Amino acid sequence: MTNSNRRLDVALLIGFAALILLPWYRIEGGFFGLRWLSSFPGDSSTAPGILEIVQHGRWWLAIAVAFLVAGGIARFLSVSRTRGALLAWAGGLGLLFLALQGLAITFSGWSWTISERLFGPLPDGQPSMGAGAILLGIVFILLFSFGLAERGAMKGDAFIVSAIAMLVVLVTVFVFYPVGSMFVGAFQAFDGSFNPDGFIANIQDPSVWSLGCLVGGDRCGVAWRTLWLAIMTASGATILGLCFALVATRTRFPFKKGLRLLTILPIITPPFVVGLALTLLFGRAGVITQAAASIFGTEPGRWLYGLTGIWIAQVLSFTPISFLVLIGVVEGVSPSMEEASQTLRADRWRTFRRVSLPLMKPGLANAFLIGFIESMADFGNPMVLGGSHGVLSTEIFFAVVGSQNDPSRAAVLAMVLLIFTMSAFVAQRLWLSGKSFATVTGKGDSGAHIALPRGLSIAVHAVVIPWMIFTIVVYVMILFGGFVRTWGLDNTLTFEHYVSAFSIGWRDDGGLAWTGVAWNSFWTTMEIALISAPLTAAVGLLTAYLIVRQRFVGRNLFEFALMMSFAIPGTVIGISYIMAFNLPPLEMTGTALILVACFVFRNMPVGVRGGVAAMSQLDKSLDEASLTLRANSFRTIRKVIVPLLRPAITAALVYSFVRAITSISAVIFLVSAQYNMSTAYIVGLVENGEYGIAIAYSSALILVMITVISGFQLLVGERRLRRENRVALAAPTATASSSLGQEKTA
Repeated sequence: MTNSNRRLDVALLIGFAALILLPWYRIEGGFFGLRWLSSFPGDSSTAPGILEIVQHGRWWLAIAVAFLVAGGIARFLSVSRTRGALLAWAGGLGLLFLALQGLAITFSGWSWTISERLFGPLPDGQPSMGAGAILLGIVFILLFSFGLAERGAMKGDAFIVSAIAMLVVLVTVFVFYPVGSMFVGAFQAFDGSFNPDGFIANIQDPSVWSLGCLVGGDRCGVAWRTLWLAIMTASGATILGLCFALVATRTRFPFKKGLRLLTILPIITPPFVVGLALTLLFGRAGVITQAAASIFGTEPGRWLYGLTGIWIAQVLSFTPISFLVLIGVVEGVSPSMEEASQTLRADRWRTFRRVSLPLMKPGLANAFLIGFIESMADFGNPMVLGGSHGVLSTEIFFAVVGSQNDPSRAAVLAMVLLIFTMSAFVAQRLWLSGKSFATVTGKGDSGAHIALPRGLSIAVHAVVIPWMIFTIVVYVMILFGGFVRTWGLDNTLTFEHYVSAFSIGWRDDGGLAWTGVAWNSFWTTMEIALISAPLTAAVGLLTAYLIVRQRFVGRNLFEFALMMSFAIPGTVIGISYIMAFNLPPLEMTGTALILVACFVFRNMPVGVRGGVAAMSQLDKSLDEASLTLRANSFRTIRKVIVPLLRPAITAALVYSFVRAITSISAVIFLVSAQYNMSTAYIVGLVENGEYGIAIAYSSALILVMITVISGFQLLVGERRLRRENRVALAAPTATASSSLGQEKTA
C-alpha cells in the first residue's frame, strides 16, 4: 500500500466515523462532558449525521455524504492526475457545501429569501454545527489537499499542501469571518437593513481627521493622534529592545539574569496595574510629583495624563516584546563574518555598523512592526492614562458600549486602524525586499562575537541601567500596593488582601476547599492559557515556515491576513467574535473554545513574525540537505528547523501564555459566568474600588507567570549553533591566532 493510499484511507475512515459515531449538531451541555451519550443516537439533538438525514428530515445533509462517497470512489482509482482532480473537487465542494448550508439554514429555517424561493419553506431549521460536522469539514480539507498534491501542487508534498489549506481555512473562519461580520455593521441600520448613511457620516467626522494641532487648534483628530503615538512607541520600544539585547549578548554586564527578568516583568503585568503605579509615582498626588513640588516649590502638574503618560506606559509594556524578538536575531549574527571584517582591518565600530547591524534588519523591522501594531491595539494604558486624549481603541470601545451605541462608528474607526497597520506592513516588506540575511548555514561556526565599540557600549549601558532602575521602582510600588490597607491613603501593612483572594480551607468531608475569591477565575485562566499557548506557538511557527520557505498563490495576502488579526483592537475582536459566533453555523459564545480561539489567532502573529525573523537567518541548504536524504517535510521541520528555532519557540510560548493571562479588551466581552478570566475579574475589583485585592491578585499572577515561563525555557532549551557563548575582547589578530590554535588542537 502506498503512502498516498494509506493517508487517504485514514481520512475516509475518519469521515465516515464523523457521520455515524458523533453527534452532528452542537451539544448544549458540552461535547467533552459526555452527557450526550445517555440520549445518543436516537434523540434529534444528539443524533449523528446519518440519522439526521434518515429519521429527522434534514435531507440537505445527504449532499455532504455524496461528496464523501465521491472521495471514497477515488480511493479505488490508480494514483494519477484524474484521481487527484476527483479528490480535489470532492473535498473542495464538500467543504463549500458545509459552509453554505450552515449559513443558509438557522434555528428557524432559511436565513436567505432566495433559498426559500428556490427550495420552499423548511418545516424545521438546524442548530449550530457540532463535532460530527466539524470533523467532516476537516476531512474535506484533507481530501482537497491530497488531491492537489497528487496533481503536483507543491511538488506533490501532501503535508505542505495540507498545512497551507488548513491554515487558510482557520484564518478565514477565525479572522475574516468575524471581522467581516463586524464591518457589515458599518453599512447597516439597527434593523439590519442596508443603510450607508452612518458610514458616510463617521468617515467624514472632523474629530477623526482634524489637523487642528498643526494650525493652532486645540488638538488633532483621533486618527493622527493614534498614528503619532504608535510611531513613537514602536521607535522607543525597538531602540530599548535592541539595547537590552546587545547588553545581554555582547557585553560582560554582571546582572544579565536580572536584566532578562526585568525585561519580562512588564509583559507579564496587567496593563492597568502599570498605569496605576505610574499614577502613584507621577500623578498629581504621586510620590515623585509631591517630592519635586516641595523641593522646587512648583505646582504639581497633570502632564502624565495624556499622550505622554500613554507613551511611557506603552514603551514600558512593549519593550519586552522587542527584546524577545531581537535577542534571537542578535545571537544569530555569525561571528565568523565579524571576525572576517576585523581581519580586513575594520575596527569594531565599523564592523558593527556595516556587518552586524545590517544583518539584524529582519529583527528590527519585525520589532518595530509589532510595537506599532501593539500600540495601535492597546486598550488598557490609554484607558487608565489617556484622560481626554482618546485613541482609536478607546474610541471604538465607547462607540459600542458607551452612550453613543453606534456600531457603525466602531466599524469605521476599525477600518481606519487597519489602513494604518497595512501601511506599516507594506513599508516593512519594501524595506526588506530583495535582501538576504542568512547567517546560519550547515557549516560549523565556533567563533566568538566581537565586543561592542566602547562608545556604543557606554551608550547602551547608559540607556539600560536607568531603565532597569525605573522598572524596579515601578514594581516595588506594585508589590507595596498589595501589602497596604488602602493604596495611597492608608499605608498600614497587612496581609488581608492576599488572604481574601487566595485563602484555602477544608470541607466537611475532609477535602480541600478553595475559599479565596480569586481561585475560580485563577484556575480558569491557567487552563485557558496553558491550552492556547502551545497551539499559538505551533500554528505561528508552522505559518512562518510556510511563508519563508514555500511559494504559493496568495502568500502575501495570507501573511497580511494573519497580521490583521493582531492589528485590530481587542475591543473589536471581542465584539466581532460575539457577532459571528453567537448564531449558526458556529456557536461558541459562553464556552472555553471561543477564548482559546481568540487568544490563538490574536497572538499567533507574534509567533509568525518571530519565526520569520529567525528563519530569515537559516540557509535553505539545511532544508534541501534533509530532503535530499529522503526525509519528508514533516521530518525536516521536526529534526532540522525546530531545534534551530528554539529562541522563536520560547518567545511564542512566553508571549502567548502571558497575553492569555493579561489580555483585557477582548476578554471582557467573551467571558461568562462559567469561564471568567483573571483580567476581567480584576477589572471588576478595580471598578468596585477594591484596589488592594486587585494588586494582590496581579502580584500572584506575576509570580505564577515567572514560574511557568522558566518552565517553558527549560522545556524548549537553547539553540545549539556550535558556538562558544562568549564575547571576544582581544584584538582581531589575537582572536584569529587563538582560533587557529584551537583548530590545530582539534
